[in-house]
Amino acid sequence: MKCPFCGNDESQVKDSRPTEDNSSIRRRRACPSCGARFTTFERVQLRDLIVVKAGDKKEVFDREKIRKSMNIALRKRPVEEEKIERAANGVVRQLESLGDAEIPSRTIGDYVMKALANLDTVAYIRYASVYKDFRNPNDFNEFLDEAKSITNIEEQKAS
Repeated sequence: MKCPFCGNDESQVKDSRPTEDNSSIRRRRACPSCGARFTTFERVQLRDLIVVKAGDKKEVFDREKIRKSMNIALRKRPVEEEKIERAANGVVRQLESLGDAEIPSRTIGDYVMKALANLDTVAYIRYASVYKDFRNPNDFNEFLDEAKSITNIEEQKAS
């Protein structure tokens, strides 16, 4: 593993343990060249996924994009980092279990929206405003009415 501080190609694993949700391995590493310590995470990748974007443009799936978009939607919201990580892992596992190597970007967006709806309603609405490309206040109102009915249904199921 390459040292992020000095660029040395070698590092020593000092500690290794599974994450709380057992979706990855957390490794504490030390660089023998500069002495810096850093953490890496290793995840099992079942297959290489390709994202099919609008206009049939294709690109390699990047898990970090899901994580970043969720972090943007959840900015300044009271959601623990661990819950965000678990939600992102859940989205990736769902995508991998679809059985297709090529996944439409809309499908990914739908899974991220569902995950955010379970984490934080405000983040769900923030994400939806970009994902669904709201153009005017009426778009927001229609979506909020829809979100309220979904929230009411979920609350009824819980009680």
